[in-house]
Amino acid sequence: MASGGGGGCCGGGVFPEPSFASWAAYGRALTETGPRLRDRLTARSAAETETDAVRGRSGAEMRRELNWWDLAWFGVGAVIGAGIFVLTGQEAKEAAGPAVVLSYAVSGVSAMLSVFCYTEFAIEIPVAGGSFAYLRVELGDFMAFIAAGNILLEYCIGGAAVARSWTSYFATLLNHRPDDFRIHASGLAEDYSRLDPIAVVVIAIICVLAVVSTKGSSRFNYILSIVHFGVILFIIIAGLTKAHASNLTDNFAPFGARGIFAASAVLFFAYIGFDAVSTLAEETKNPAKDIPIGLVSAMTVTTVTYCVLALTLCAMRPYALIDADAPFSVAFQDVGMGWAKYIVAFGALKGMTTVLLVGAVGQARYLTHIARSHMAPPCLAQVSPKFGTPVRATVAMMAATACIAFFTDLPILSNLLSISTLFIFMLVAVALLVRRYYVSGETSAADRNKLAASIAVIIASSVATAACWGIDVGGWKVYAGTVPAWAAATACLQWAVPKARTPQKWGVPLVPWLPAASIFINIFLLGSIDGKSFMRFGIWTAALLAYYFFVGLHASYDTAKALAAEAEAAKVEEGGRKPPAVLDAGN
Repeated sequence: MASGGGGGCCGGGVFPEPSFASWAAYGRALTETGPRLRDRLTARSAAETETDAVRGRSGAEMRRELNWWDLAWFGVGAVIGAGIFVLTGQEAKEAAGPAVVLSYAVSGVSAMLSVFCYTEFAIEIPVAGGSFAYLRVELGDFMAFIAAGNILLEYCIGGAAVARSWTSYFATLLNHRPDDFRIHASGLAEDYSRLDPIAVVVIAIICVLAVVSTKGSSRFNYILSIVHFGVILFIIIAGLTKAHASNLTDNFAPFGARGIFAASAVLFFAYIGFDAVSTLAEETKNPAKDIPIGLVSAMTVTTVTYCVLALTLCAMRPYALIDADAPFSVAFQDVGMGWAKYIVAFGALKGMTTVLLVGAVGQARYLTHIARSHMAPPCLAQVSPKFGTPVRATVAMMAATACIAFFTDLPILSNLLSISTLFIFMLVAVALLVRRYYVSGETSAADRNKLAASIAVIIASSVATAACWGIDVGGWKVYAGTVPAWAAATACLQWAVPKARTPQKWGVPLVPWLPAASIFINIFLLGSIDGKSFMRFGIWTAALLAYYFFVGLHASYDTAKALAAEAEAAKVEEGGRKPPAVLDAGN
């Protein structure tokens, strides 16, 4: 508990807000939880507040050093890593067969729709907070906090999964099995008993690189990514020389459409990371130009690469014989090119290293902006004047990532990660619809109600479609009701609700259809994830809510009130200066 209520980044302890000044103050704050919650549920931050007042709480400014080339390579480096080299084999063998290439295409379309939504926000609100800042502006503090918790979970789990995969391919490079480099703790549960010290060491090294320089990290990233693409070209060319068309055509989709979408939900993990690029908007020289080019080009290259690599793997080996742990390395060994597995393992390590690096850069900036809002300890928002990077946030996030990587197996991480990410992407698409069709004080009550009803039907019809698919409701009749309902609600937005805002620099095309499609496909993919992963997601959400009601709510409430008081004082001061100015003019 803080010992004082002073301001400043770290003044007064971990939580410097008045509600934590003493146990008595904290007790009074808890008794006001209801009114404070009502205030925060309806509170929406202004874009100017996020880009000016909130950003200023970090002390030093982050350096604007990045252009579209940097962002594009950050995007490629963030995405092409563990997903393609690990999960491709797992999902081809167990869920989709050779049709895993279609699973990658479905996930790629979903990711591209989200890329468009993120791009408009990143240009209009160029701050390090990414989707957290966007949701604060459009959906309010409470929804932004729920998203924030899932964003942090996404990055910690994603980094942990990649770090454990790093160990697996490192073992392959040295002619060992992955578990040879892990410590078996028999006293722990099976999914958490294989301790991975190498993953922790790799994360620590990445943390140092992310702290020292963003521009330096960018250069290191695209040098590694160029090498990585050279390895990918080798895999494709060499792999296709050993391809057999019968491996693809004899049983292309052995698990049917259900298997394709189930694999797509898990393989969405392979696209996670591009949202980290949006957190670099604050460090981009020309966001309006650089962010669209960088993000869209990175996602296009990534999707094509994934589909070709998946096709190559399935053409080399019958899907039932693909190795789930190191699919490409083992495939080359099985076709008589055992030496090639070392090149594959080397390329995989390069790709995973860049994914970890970009993830470290992105997750630290998310936490920095969350701390600026005081929903996390504000001392984590500090930017180092020496390095121009958020050192404390980087170290905190990487320490959490290392703890998860040390204990938890990859299958648990990949499924839970996909839920968290799809949920966030769905919220960002909803926020974009709100941004285009609602401006407080300008949109009429009737138009606001039509907007709310349309969004509710879009979400409800998407959930109904996903639920029916998930529980395997037979026949097409139920979808003949849910899909037209989604289309009708989207059409209502198109023709019955006037747009309240036009993007100033760059806007998502085909609004409301594109963001509505993003909502639909993200929710639909959620319906293909297993029940145990949703249970873990529910436990995490419950923990988030407990933290919010006991800490985050009161910290953000005090901060909002202090900000409002400062704004009012500024108005009074400005008003007090006018009479002397008039008198001087009169003289």
